[in-house]
Amino acid sequence: MLKLQSNAIIPCRRPMTSSVSQSGDSHDAPATQPAGDDEARLARLLAGDEGTFTQCFAELRPRLVRMVHFRLDPRLRGRIDAEDVLQEVFVDAVRRRDALRTSQPMTFFVWLRLIVGQTLIDLHRKHIGAAMRDAGRERSLGAGISPNTSQSMSFHLLGKLSSPSQAAMRAELSVSLSQALEEMNETDREILALRHFEELSNKEVAEVLGIERKAASIRYIRALERLKKVLERVPGFLESQVLK
Repeated sequence: MLKLQSNAIIPCRRPMTSSVSQSGDSHDAPATQPAGDDEARLARLLAGDEGTFTQCFAELRPRLVRMVHFRLDPRLRGRIDAEDVLQEVFVDAVRRRDALRTSQPMTFFVWLRLIVGQTLIDLHRKHIGAAMRDAGRERSLGAGISPNTSQSMSFHLLGKLSSPSQAAMRAELSVSLSQALEEMNETDREILALRHFEELSNKEVAEVLGIERKAASIRYIRALERLKKVLERVPGFLESQVLK
């Protein structure tokens, strides 16, 4: 039986340390492993090698935790632990691992992200109820668009307003900020969330959203400019950042 490990001893992809060029593209650091090693690990994954599957999941675990922390509905924070979510994801991924072969050329990380996203939808539906039962909102996840990105971005952008004296300001700003973010193009909004909050590379963003890498770069730069304009229109937001 496969066992979930909390740390990895064999990387299934090189660590991502990237810099962003003026074009918005993300350039990964030089590979720590030859490309042939990556291909060999992928071949072992597709062949059903249990050890490789467990080790690759363990290496990607911190990135998946980051996704859960960002995407989890604020109403469930404190009630649901990211580690418990990943335990469910691991069990589900093992059960569905044959689907990885039919999902090629999808990378293992992006395939796991899909399972994390579906797990979060199920948890939200279970704990929040009817508000999540919108087929259209759920289908959007298949296209790489999360239905709650505006809410998640707002929560994290205002994350440092945590003192009792700032609670009222945060509640008021949260509504205004979420509404302003909703006015953005949903793909542009998702690109910003993926790049800045989940810390995906431009290549990974393109894969998640099913668009060309060049298009992802161009849209990223444009989205940054639009976000700046959006934040400038939210009364009190810039002042709150100065006061942090």
